[in-house]
Amino acid sequence: MANVRIPTPLRKLTDGKEEVAAAGATIGEVLSDLERQFPGIRARIFDDAGAVRRFVNIFANEEDIRFLANLETPVKDGAEISIVPAIAGG
Repeated sequence: MANVRIPTPLRKLTDGKEEVAAAGATIGEVLSDLERQFPGIRARIFDDAGAVRRFVNIFANEEDIRFLANLETPVKDGAEISIVPAIAGG
């Protein structure tokens, strides 16, 4: 199981939990397990083509998955996964 840190805007989907456990051998599988546990969360993370939205960053043990194997990034037991929405303003 991995520990997934949930950003504030998505916590309404996780009953207010800021961290949840999810199973999977890859980031993609962990995110699928999140959707199984918390229906609707996938639509906030993925676009219609099934790719991680441009404004959502996902980190595996503090490493951006875009610089690893993206959704195929392996996940070990106890891994820390962070979902971080980009912040914009001006």
